[in-house]
Amino acid sequence: MSLETPLFVFAHGAGAPSSHPWMQRWIKGLATIGIVTAFDYPYIKNAKSRPDPLPQLVKFHREVLGEARQGQSGPVVLIGKSLGARVACHVALEETVRAVVCLGYPLCGGGDPAKLRAEVLRALTTPILFVQGTRDRLCPLPVLERVRGEMSAVNQLHVVEGGDHSLLVTHARLRANGETQEEVDQRILGSIQVFLAS
Repeated sequence: MSLETPLFVFAHGAGAPSSHPWMQRWIKGLATIGIVTAFDYPYIKNAKSRPDPLPQLVKFHREVLGEARQGQSGPVVLIGKSLGARVACHVALEETVRAVVCLGYPLCGGGDPAKLRAEVLRALTTPILFVQGTRDRLCPLPVLERVRGEMSAVNQLHVVEGGDHSLLVTHARLRANGETQEEVDQRILGSIQVFLAS
């Protein structure tokens, strides 16, 4: 990747908007390594509890990407939490971007390994970084490893030991390791930087 400043187009998870404290913390963190455009899908704006159908989410996400690109010359990186990561992968099938970063990819629908959301991953050619917690029941790491082996896209994995679907580590584990959640997050940001530079 060039030394240009990356533009992160950042999509939220299914149940919380870009104003949620988790999203705000990550927006601030990503802003230390690039320019960040965060947005809300229409169903969130309309106070619906259920996400819109996938084609509608992809269409809106592409519109946001098009607007975000105006006046920006740096490499574009699609980044998303859970649902936002899944939609970003679908967008990357139709739009040319430098990379996709998934903060907790929801590989197993409802946590059921029989309901894999892997076809889009196998179809991708865009480089992708998975950031996954070891306690994430929506993405068991052995299942992800199998899917990664079936992918043609360059892909890397950053494992958050003890992390849940939101990459949050239990207080007990943090105490035992003598670290803070902020330090865990900083390692993730470092991993994203290294991935984009490779």
